[in-house]
Amino acid sequence: TGTAYLRWWKTMSEATGFIARLRTGIWDDNPGLVQLLGLCPLLAVTTSFVNGLGLGIATLFVLVLSNMLVSTTRTLIRPEIRIPMYVLIIASLVTCIEMIFLAWFPGLSRSLGIFIPLIVTNCAIVARAEVFASRNPVGESLVDGLVMGSGFALLLMAIGAFRELVGQGTIMARLDMLFGGDPMPGLVLFDGGFLLAILPPGAFISLGLFVALKNAIDRRQQQTNRPMRSKSLR
Repeated sequence: TGTAYLRWWKTMSEATGFIARLRTGIWDDNPGLVQLLGLCPLLAVTTSFVNGLGLGIATLFVLVLSNMLVSTTRTLIRPEIRIPMYVLIIASLVTCIEMIFLAWFPGLSRSLGIFIPLIVTNCAIVARAEVFASRNPVGESLVDGLVMGSGFALLLMAIGAFRELVGQGTIMARLDMLFGGDPMPGLVLFDGGFLLAILPPGAFISLGLFVALKNAIDRRQQQTNRPMRSKSLR
């Protein structure tokens, strides 16, 4: 009974730790929302939900595998050449992703264009390789890549959905670029839209709104927790 309880406690502790790290990647330390890394694809591609979803999945895949490979080879790479080696690893993975998109998702590949190859220069991926994967075991690096990549992908999808809704009046249009078949109009809420939302200025405005919303929620949460802490001290 004691052994079973210890196993259960260890499992629950690991699950709680993973949830905490997932919250860190998605909310507390989101690469795009807090660290403001990888803004080039984030601002340029997120004109629709499907574009954000496609690039988010590609970035997540590259981030997880690059973290694993960097962690695996961290004892073999000399410190003087570590950054070029990280870029080489990332570039190899991005090449694989680009070939997969060209073969299976040609429409989405044409829509994303140069921004799939530009994943190589995404500062968020290089930063996680340097800051975390090069100093931690493979398992922890995999989890770090998963939570940080998930946070970045969710932000891409959220901004893409917001800009598509405001700019075109639809949600999840053209999912056929992912799943094939006839063109999918998505959920049409109203005709037309505010064109500025899907233009470059709309990308900066949308990101600013998301950052402001996050800061407002965090500030509200801090104000809510402050009286509770003062009561507990009494």
